[in-house]
Amino acid sequence: MDLALKGKVALVTGSSRGIGRAIALALANEGCDIALVARGEPALREAEREIAATGVRAAAIVADVTVAGDVERMVREAHEGLGRIDILVNNAGGSFPDDDDGWENAFRANIEAAVRATRAVVPLMRAQGGGVIIHIASIFGREAGGGLPYNAMKAAMISHAKNSALALAKDNIRVNSVAPGSIQFPGGSWDKRVQADPDAMARFVEQNIAMGRFGRVEEVADVVAFLCSSRASWITGACINIDGGQTKSNI
Repeated sequence: MDLALKGKVALVTGSSRGIGRAIALALANEGCDIALVARGEPALREAEREIAATGVRAAAIVADVTVAGDVERMVREAHEGLGRIDILVNNAGGSFPDDDDGWENAFRANIEAAVRATRAVVPLMRAQGGGVIIHIASIFGREAGGGLPYNAMKAAMISHAKNSALALAKDNIRVNSVAPGSIQFPGGSWDKRVQADPDAMARFVEQNIAMGRFGRVEEVADVVAFLCSSRASWITGACINIDGGQTKSNI
């Protein structure tokens, strides 16, 4: 299926590793020029080289999305360097301890970062006639699970995507979220758990994931690429589970 994304420009946060990097690569393979954003420069430059090898333009922007000025700068540099921003993927985030600092850091890294980046790109998208925004949430934003701060912030991201979609539909800006389940990739939290206790993780999979395995980053990336395309032109305000049957909710 041709997703008709050639020549579009995508800004992907947290794109030096894991799900974010896979999303950037999937969009690049569809012909998108990519602005990659992460805090760590060495891994970011490696991702930039991988993206550039597909034949598209790639721009690496070292930024911390928990810092307001960095969010504004990353959007400005992406727009100036690549000419436009058609797609924003708010992938950066993470899990934090259930204490005062953990809640504050969870808020800044997840929902506040997504809100700031969305607010920064909307005027650009509106001026060019439309765009697509995707929040990378979690199944543990749709139902109970995971750490308390993580669950609350991912639920907030899903809510923000839904309500932004309603507000921005008139501007031809579609906003959706995706809810990955347990995704394993080298260096990720699930991979570390598998390495530390493979028997326990095998039991976890058997008891919790209907399809009998962890998910792969490419399986998340492919869904995101579809949602970014005109093939998904009437999908807005949705949250799509990507979880191999891990969730129990009917909705």
